[in-house]
Amino acid sequence: MNTVSLAWRNLLRNRRRSLMTLIAMVLGLMAILLFGGYIRDINYAIQTDCVKTTGHLQIQHKDYFRFGSGNPAAYGIANYERILKAVKQDPELAELVTVVTPTLQFGGIAGNFSAGVSRTVWVNGSVVEDQAHMRLWNDYGRRILSKHLSLAGTPLDSAVIGTGVARVLQLCSALSVPDCPPEAAKPAADGAALDNDIAALATRTTAPEAAATPGQPRIEILATNSRGAPNVSAVNVLRAEFQGVKELDDVSVSLHLSQAQRLIFGAAPPQVTAIVLQLKHTAQIPQARKRLETLLSTTFKDESLAVIDYETLNPFYGQTLAMFNAIFSFISVLIGAIVLFTVTNTMSMAIIERTVEIGTLRAIGLRQRGIRAMFVTEGIMLGCFGAVLGLGAAMAGERLFNLLHLSWIPPGRVEQVALSVRLTGENTLMIGSAVALVIVAALSAILPAARAARMNIVDALRHV
Repeated sequence: MNTVSLAWRNLLRNRRRSLMTLIAMVLGLMAILLFGGYIRDINYAIQTDCVKTTGHLQIQHKDYFRFGSGNPAAYGIANYERILKAVKQDPELAELVTVVTPTLQFGGIAGNFSAGVSRTVWVNGSVVEDQAHMRLWNDYGRRILSKHLSLAGTPLDSAVIGTGVARVLQLCSALSVPDCPPEAAKPAADGAALDNDIAALATRTTAPEAAATPGQPRIEILATNSRGAPNVSAVNVLRAEFQGVKELDDVSVSLHLSQAQRLIFGAAPPQVTAIVLQLKHTAQIPQARKRLETLLSTTFKDESLAVIDYETLNPFYGQTLAMFNAIFSFISVLIGAIVLFTVTNTMSMAIIERTVEIGTLRAIGLRQRGIRAMFVTEGIMLGCFGAVLGLGAAMAGERLFNLLHLSWIPPGRVEQVALSVRLTGENTLMIGSAVALVIVAALSAILPAARAARMNIVDALRHV
């Protein structure tokens, strides 16, 4: 208690120096926490985007993720409706899952044959109502600025394409796409440039509802069906949307699942390439995965299926988190070094000013470990006060920053995203940073304290 009392009085003896040191510690901790809260918010934002589009877990053919993107018929799920029913009716999974929906993805060729142009595309067929439900997932209570799905409530022969696809297919005028080259003159009659063999395929495979809609551009999608023969489907293009990444924007075509299945499987039993599961909470992934693997190894043991999580499906997620964690660690080390040298300088100045006092304490019997304990206690007290005030300043900074309701468009996105800091509830981050500050402050005082303890008593008493 005497050591603590002496340390407290010594800190108050030179209030200005102690205050400046405390301010440096508070600002350092505040900067670390605000940046850490910003990284946490980015983490939750990317995770939310991944879960909205690909779900938490997907059931796929065990080799589809590595080899099946170019051959959906060979690596598809034939009895997907049975699996959907089993997952929805399973008592344990029913408590965890919010959406279970099939998807079909494959490569093909999209053509605007009336203009004599075509290009390779990547087609995504989905149940639009389920996808719209998935976009409502917001487990972290983020401020959502995204728009509804363009395919929601549209006819089954509708499609949404990337702006890059629209430019190549010369649909800029019809879809109001900017930055396009001059379009070539089109034939007088729609479809006049469509080759006879492709026209025959389109006529044979197009569903009755796929009639041309006045004022809407129309394209044909050519793909290889399940028997290895070419198949064509004509669709009406609702709009062109930038996909955020040029490589994806140049190939993206979104269809209704039934239209995509008809294109690949025709009159044969339809399949899908994945069954997407969106859970109520990300923390439920291990429990849901274990139950799914049990189902696949018992009820569907004859099927070659595997369960893949969203981190595996979206490598960008893990890479982004690793990058931000490295940046956070680097900044934390820099700020920690600044705090360390600041406290060390404060302790060193205090020792110089209190040399006679140190000699007097040693002369009346205080041992070296008592001197060391006194100065280390001062450093710990500075660290504790800095940690408490830094936590309070960081929480106030979080509230002020979030009240500004800022937004930005991050790389790979096409819509505004809320720019915010998340510290509330991040107890591990806050407590860990505060404890680290106290440890740095204590370490900063060790070297000056050891130097003070080694002072010669006689030299210290006659110090002027």
